[in-house]
Amino acid sequence: MANQLKVTLKKSKIGSTEKIRATLIGLGLTKMNKTVIRQDTPEIRGMIKKVEHLVEVED
Repeated sequence: MANQLKVTLKKSKIGSTEKIRATLIGLGLTKMNKTVIRQDTPEIRGMIKKVEHLVEVED
């Protein structure tokens, strides 16, 4: 799993703005406690930075 990130949605997107909801959908996080594995790219890091208060990231 070199150069991959494990991202889990830990808090609800209810009450979030449309931009944050769209970012979560872009990451593939549609439900609570869903975990996805994404490549470690600057684009994905930027998306995670935008929603860091809702997700948990593991290297």
